[in-house]
Amino acid sequence: VQLQASGGGSVQTGGSLRLSCAASGSTQGTSSMGWFRQAPGKEREFVAAITWDRRNRTYYGDSVKGRYTIVIDNAKSTVYLEMNDLKPEDTAVYYCAEGPILFFRPPDRTDFRSWGRGTLVTVSS
Repeated sequence: VQLQASGGGSVQTGGSLRLSCAASGSTQGTSSMGWFRQAPGKEREFVAAITWDRRNRTYYGDSVKGRYTIVIDNAKSTVYLEMNDLKPEDTAVYYCAEGPILFFRPPDRTDFRSWGRGTLVTVSS
C-alpha cells in the first residue's frame, strides 16, 4: 500500500488545517488508518486512527482530543485529519499510516505496516 499525505503548512495559533492521506495499491487488506506526528527531538506520537469498516471507530491521542477529527472517505480510499485550535506544540511532521488490524482499542505504531512520507505542520504563536 502506498500512502500520499498532503495539506501541511504554516498557521498561527488558533488556526486550522486539514491533512489528507490517499491510499493506493493493494488496499484490500487495510482495516485501519491513522495519523502520527513527530516533533524535533521527540518520539513519534499517536494522533488519531479510524477503522475502515462500516462503523468507522475513531481513536484520538489525549493531546488532540476535542480539537482534531479524523474521517475517512471509503470511496476515495482517503483519510482526512481536520485540525482546529492549533497550538505551537502541535508543530511536527505528520505521518499517515495503514494497517491490517481492526482496532477495538487505541492503537500504537506497531499496529501499522505502511507509512507515508510525512507532511510538516508549523504553528506559530
